[in-house]
Amino acid sequence: MPAFAVDQGGVAPAWQAVDLQGEPVSFPELAEGKPAIFIFWATWCPYCKAFMPYLKKIHEDYGSERILIVAVNSKDKDGDKVAYVNALGFPVVAIPDGDGIAAEYGVRFIPGLMVVDGSGTVSYRRHSTELPPGKTIAQLWSEQVRAALDQALE
Repeated sequence: MPAFAVDQGGVAPAWQAVDLQGEPVSFPELAEGKPAIFIFWATWCPYCKAFMPYLKKIHEDYGSERILIVAVNSKDKDGDKVAYVNALGFPVVAIPDGDGIAAEYGVRFIPGLMVVDGSGTVSYRRHSTELPPGKTIAQLWSEQVRAALDQALE
């Protein structure tokens, strides 16, 4: 049995939700066959804050025409999700109440981070770390996400 409900090599579950603008969205239709980066985040998460500038750079390097970024808020009842997403400075599909999606994907810690390739297979999933939040771990995750994207885009 895998360590997660959805692990690398597994099929990403389909879901429906309402985005931050109140619009209904559904996955995998949302991705339109592009690789998708999923980040399960919370406003209180120092690891998330450290990784977001790297995610912005990934978006700049790959572009919206080649990848999709889905930011699923989870384990976060009191944070100002709108201000957090607006401050990112790059486009994401933001799901403000994603605890149900996180449960389907077996996300137990924040940030949950994964890449789903264009066929719906999870090609990368972040595992737990002993490293503290900051530049070192954010760079490592960025490299891992980029490697998964490069492979998915071949």
